[in-house]
Amino acid sequence: MEHICQVYKPFPIQIDRARGVYIYSKDGKRYFDSFSGIGVLAFGHGDEDIKKVMIEKMERYIHTSNFFFDEDAEEVAEKLVKKTGRTGRVFFANSGAEANEAALKAVKKLRKGLIVSFEKNFHGRTIATLSLTGFENLRKPFEPLVPEVIILPYNDVRSFEFFLEKRGTEIAAVFVECIQGSGGLNVLSKDIARLIMQAKIDFGYLLVADEVQSGLGRTGKFFAYQHFDLQPDIVTVAKALGGGLPLSAALFLDEVKDVFGYSDHGSTFAPNPIALAGAKVVLSKLSDDFIESVAKKGDFLKKELLKMTPRLIQKIKGLGLMLGVEVGVDTNFLRQTAMKNGLLLNIVSNNIVRLLPALNITLEEIKEMVDLLERSLDEVNYGRDHAEKVDSSKS
Repeated sequence: MEHICQVYKPFPIQIDRARGVYIYSKDGKRYFDSFSGIGVLAFGHGDEDIKKVMIEKMERYIHTSNFFFDEDAEEVAEKLVKKTGRTGRVFFANSGAEANEAALKAVKKLRKGLIVSFEKNFHGRTIATLSLTGFENLRKPFEPLVPEVIILPYNDVRSFEFFLEKRGTEIAAVFVECIQGSGGLNVLSKDIARLIMQAKIDFGYLLVADEVQSGLGRTGKFFAYQHFDLQPDIVTVAKALGGGLPLSAALFLDEVKDVFGYSDHGSTFAPNPIALAGAKVVLSKLSDDFIESVAKKGDFLKKELLKMTPRLIQKIKGLGLMLGVEVGVDTNFLRQTAMKNGLLLNIVSNNIVRLLPALNITLEEIKEMVDLLERSLDEVNYGRDHAEKVDSSKS
């Protein structure tokens, strides 16, 4: 990869094809994809229904630009807004970062003041969204960033209360991830959720729920914020929305639904017609019954993980099929060992295995995924224990 920026650490696999929960390499090996394209492929690789409508749309046209209206856009927007139970309008974009950029831009138009985010929130890597992202190591090389952004400790009620006492009247908006996708799968506490909502009433700030990774049924509800009785003004979604193609959306609800007027914002590519066709199918599949099945599968996955020997895992975090398994081993070695065993793992926050399997995964496939993870952890632990014994004998 001589001519490609070295910003990723890809698996040393050349993909031949992918179907369901499996990726097949050119040398004939099969790998279990435990994170479905980082949560993008809600219905696994190569879903026939999604593929069919995309091909049909592509045969009609591929791109038209924002000078033309695609009828699928209104249908997708209507379904998204309906799932909030509110009134609203949608701005389509291409990525989660772009959706959060639109949210931030709307906040700037509506309110002047401080923007509050939390440690280990991840809202994107553009200069504006990086300013909201709660990872100092990611922000530091690109400072100075957008001013008047305050990063507070996640789930720290006392810290937030103290800040509200001092500067509550200055807050323009609060950005929240109800489950921190890149930050270790930490779940928002009920106490901080109540405080956020009460302070929203008291101080009149806007609340933005980042559902880029946690939305669209992933946690056992359509939006993760629905677990916490939050009432956001703006909701951002992406990843799974386009059925595998880039598509995101910022939902502006109730009083803020008309924040953007003519020429306030735009995108050449969004919404892409092919991605919209996929989004229609994705949303049609996310019925209440299906999302309830996701919650049940998440419970089943947790139970299977808890059957492991206690020394293999330290903690399980998350909701639905958005889980983090905290491990106490060298995760680089674990990633390599798992790949050798036919399991592809995604590691976040240094020691968290992030599991984002396809939402239509079967119980048998869940068992297979857990068995492969347990085998890989066993091998890594055996190697560590053996090394410790050798070191002990030498001393």
